[in-house]
Amino acid sequence: MTVDEPVRVGVLSLHNSKETKAICNAVEELGHEPEWLRNENTVVEIEGDDVRIQPDVDIVANRLLLSNTEEPCEGLGLINIYNRIRPVLNGPDEVLTAIHKFSSAAALAGGEVDVPRAMLALDADRINEARQTFGPEAVYKTAIGTHGGGTWKVGPGEQINPMVGDRIAFLQELIDGREGDNRDIRVYVVDGEIVGAMYRYAPENDWRTNVALGGHVEDATDDLAEAAAELAVRAVDVIGLDYAGVDIVESEDDYYVLEVNPTAGFKGLFKATGVSPAAYIAKLAIESAGGEVDDDDVLKLAGTLDDSIPSCMPRPSLATRPPKTIGYTEEVLVSGTSGTERIVAKSDTGASRTSIDTKLAAEIGAGPIKSMTKVKSGSLKRGKARPVVDIVVAIGGDRHTVAASLEDRGHMDHDLLLGRDILENYQVDVSRRHDDAAEERDEEEEERADE
Repeated sequence: MTVDEPVRVGVLSLHNSKETKAICNAVEELGHEPEWLRNENTVVEIEGDDVRIQPDVDIVANRLLLSNTEEPCEGLGLINIYNRIRPVLNGPDEVLTAIHKFSSAAALAGGEVDVPRAMLALDADRINEARQTFGPEAVYKTAIGTHGGGTWKVGPGEQINPMVGDRIAFLQELIDGREGDNRDIRVYVVDGEIVGAMYRYAPENDWRTNVALGGHVEDATDDLAEAAAELAVRAVDVIGLDYAGVDIVESEDDYYVLEVNPTAGFKGLFKATGVSPAAYIAKLAIESAGGEVDDDDVLKLAGTLDDSIPSCMPRPSLATRPPKTIGYTEEVLVSGTSGTERIVAKSDTGASRTSIDTKLAAEIGAGPIKSMTKVKSGSLKRGKARPVVDIVVAIGGDRHTVAASLEDRGHMDHDLLLGRDILENYQVDVSRRHDDAAEERDEEEEERADE
């Protein structure tokens, strides 16, 4: 490729997101050629000692979401394939460290980046013994999770498990915010430079600040303390990422890195600062592959978040493909802080919120109660107030962390009702029942046994 030729930038992303679209559009606006690498067009061929990719690209910007999938190693393997034959921004080794929160904390601590005290133990007795040393309240979280999912506050008397479902979990010190502010700081770093920062405030009746959970944001770019800015840049450098969102919490006298997110969203940052990291990621990809861009164009482009459908989106688009189908009843795994149960849940597209039986919630350690919600039931004109707790529901290879309402479902057939907060991700086939699928599996096993 000569300097005059456009750089072909592949954006590896199998999901539909504002960030992916914005990066693809930014590459094109800067005069180069984006390729959205996704299910419809991604092909890798091996013949002899030759490994070929379609579409062919000069560099890959990795935007694979791995934290909310059942098998993140599948995605890491795909990134690794590209990494062996093309330059990759946010490569597999660095992403593996980043998405595993305890691994990330260990790497940061080893790189002299301040992180909260944390403890991981694979034995239930050991982790519960250690809980008593973390003060009145501690943070309990899954090592892999996203959007605040799989994160709880736990008191000294609460029993916890070393696993939440099939995810390892660990304890972390709860850092009290400066002057009682229930906020943290998200700093977005690209190529060693801060492109924007925001304060994230927790929504009412919650302590987590994630925008996906309803937290509100405020521009912190010009207000960012030098110590926090240096900490963010250092954290990304220690993990080895090319771009990332760094979450920092401030105590009365210090700053601590909570997480380094390789696929941090742009929506909240753009809302708070008016700056989109997409233009800077596009610039980094283009220049890393030997191309050129005009810095004034990058600065102008960073003032927009163009999430329109890119011209490079392969056809047929994801929008034309039906979502996964689940039945009227479906076998799921439901998890809390102290246990996991495999149960048959009922789908209810008329319910806005998932609900869980009080007895089941107690068995898995759902909670603590985070708020109250009004739920209309049957012929009641006025809604009933019900407590709300966080649970993790796994369906097939997908995981969903939802705020479920608590109710006594002892007189009902199913202890868990799936509402639209989960069902919006699926197509519900009301003619399909879990019992039917189980019967088919039993018949297949009997046939194999007879062979």
